[in-house]
Amino acid sequence: MDFITDPEAVPKREELKAMSIACDAVLTFARRHAELAEQMALAEKNPQRKAELDQIAATCRWVPENAPRTFREALQMYWFMHLGTITELNGWDAMNPGHLDRYLYPFFKKDCDDGILTRELARELLECFWIKFNNQPAPPKVGVTAQESGTYNDFTNINIGGIMPDGTDGVNELSYLMLEVVDSIHLLQPQSNIQLSRKNPDKFLKAACEVIRQGYGYPSVFNADGVVEQMVRVGKNIQDAREGGNSGCVETGAFGKEAYVLTGYLNTPKIFELALNNGVDARTGKQVGPQTGDPKSFQSFEDVYTAFEKQLKVVVDIKMAGNLFIEKMYATEMPAVFLSVLIDDCIKKGKDYNAGGARYNTSYIQCVGIGTITDSLSAIKTHVFEQDTISLPQLMDALKADFAGQEALRLKLWNKTPRYGNDDDAADDLMKRVFNSLYAAIDGRPNLRGGEYHVDMLPTTCHIYFGLVLCATPDGRKAKQPVSEGISPVQGADRHGPTAVIASAAKMDQLRTGGTLLNMKFLPGTLRGQEGIDKLAQLIRSYFRLDGHHMQFNVVDAETLREAQRNPEQHRDLIVRVAGYSDYFCDLSKELQEEIIARTAQESF
Repeated sequence: MDFITDPEAVPKREELKAMSIACDAVLTFARRHAELAEQMALAEKNPQRKAELDQIAATCRWVPENAPRTFREALQMYWFMHLGTITELNGWDAMNPGHLDRYLYPFFKKDCDDGILTRELARELLECFWIKFNNQPAPPKVGVTAQESGTYNDFTNINIGGIMPDGTDGVNELSYLMLEVVDSIHLLQPQSNIQLSRKNPDKFLKAACEVIRQGYGYPSVFNADGVVEQMVRVGKNIQDAREGGNSGCVETGAFGKEAYVLTGYLNTPKIFELALNNGVDARTGKQVGPQTGDPKSFQSFEDVYTAFEKQLKVVVDIKMAGNLFIEKMYATEMPAVFLSVLIDDCIKKGKDYNAGGARYNTSYIQCVGIGTITDSLSAIKTHVFEQDTISLPQLMDALKADFAGQEALRLKLWNKTPRYGNDDDAADDLMKRVFNSLYAAIDGRPNLRGGEYHVDMLPTTCHIYFGLVLCATPDGRKAKQPVSEGISPVQGADRHGPTAVIASAAKMDQLRTGGTLLNMKFLPGTLRGQEGIDKLAQLIRSYFRLDGHHMQFNVVDAETLREAQRNPEQHRDLIVRVAGYSDYFCDLSKELQEEIIARTAQESF
């Protein structure tokens, strides 16, 4: 380190010293586990339990101070790394082991070959590992964050399958064993997904489908080939891209090499509402956006859309300006020194994870409600400017009244409008146009860490909160009702089956995003028998051939959910897919329960 010519030499030295201190702390943490296990072993009367405690002590004496030698040590090594990062970051979420089956397989195979591990013992150790995650508390939520995230977890998302760094099939025996673990203990944490490549065998996909139809909402399914393309598009080398995958809900990143940070959500239907009210928030009456024209003066659909794009640009500019302050605060006041040890190239650069130390530095803005804004645009285009059945001022009056006394109009808008999710270009072309506007407003803008902003299309649960602050919309949605989530169609608007849904969703250029979320719901009988598994597998393969990014499924009927609402104490173990994660249905807010019930339940393929 050249203190004469490098003006950053001093902060680099301090960062490296902090990293070293953090490593010493984790080593001390592990030794304390070893010491406690040794003390417990001395007092233990049961020989079997004493042997277990001795083994725990020996493992914690070895890792993480030394490289793991066995399957057991590798699991323990990761667990100490996980605890180190989440302790440092005070419960910061979305820390995950990445391609756990890939990383553990050499240890698994060697131990089995050496006769010190059986498949049954490996499964037991993995189940214990799963339980450890499930016992970790989710990060606390307060204020508006608690309102928009009414339910939450740690978003630990284990990737299973996919492709190897050399591009070959990444499925191995542990991939199947992990699916068995997911099925056998069906806990909320850790979440799991399969990375599905065209190079993976159908046997692997169908094994995952067997778990999906149990109704836990997981594993979710990602297009591994598309994920690699997304990363290569934004400048990652092919090997780093293949070693990456998805964490959190659906976010794409290069594992161990990238700081990819979510920086907030855009309520796109709310932005459109500003355009229809000359920048005034229809709920509060305050002028919060630019004056883009009184809708009474709009003479064409293009006038409407131009107003939306002007509002979008201003909102995104405000969001970016706020982000610069937050990024600076994290870079200077909130270092993550132990996490920086684990991420290439923080040590090499002498820079913190939060200050641009990682090899790649990405910021994402998550756009919410594309189904709702698409259908709203479609309603205006169809009924105001094409069929001329209602004027824009009359429609605006109906929206301000929340359709009071105008149920016939509301139902016409709801039922007689081309709607996204039905493979109807009249609606889907508008969806593509909105996506392109979002992309143009966000993608490629610089962040303070030397990287760029990109677009994600995911809601967590803020589509409920965003609906609560939104008045009635032109698609027939009433005030305070949820907006659409992810890139899923508006709840109940997709009426032509699951193949129409994927055909519509695939018209979005998802390879230009950092992740999209598509929820689908099936009645249990639809997936019954081998035929049901085969058809679900074919649906997934078809969507991914169209460059879809992600799919996840609820397999449950409305009556079961209604019964759980009436008698929650009898359905405490009912798990459903919420957004990019699963949760116990009875722990959800009433609003979120109703939104899940309202999703279209597919009865056939």
